[in-house]
Amino acid sequence: HAPRGSRAAWMLSVQVGTESISPLYIALERGSLEAAGAVLEDLLTIRADRDKYYYGADELFARHADVVNRLILDAPELLPKLFDGLVWRARTTEQGKRR
Repeated sequence: HAPRGSRAAWMLSVQVGTESISPLYIALERGSLEAAGAVLEDLLTIRADRDKYYYGADELFARHADVVNRLILDAPELLPKLFDGLVWRARTTEQGKRR
């Protein structure tokens, strides 16, 4: 298991020799939509420890700025999983509701 602070980086880049490959894009290229969906779900799950919250959306878009276009072309059925994971969640509440 990857440490929380390194988890997104591990999910987005694997070093193979001198090349850095993306498990997400490899899964899309091979048509393994279940694996690609699992990567998206894992990256977009909010995790926390005592000191910090971890959420892989920034890392996802830093590594794959074209991820939305790529999913439109190769796996449109994964768009809801991506967009559901991008719903902003506040950690504070006002009158019992998230703001």
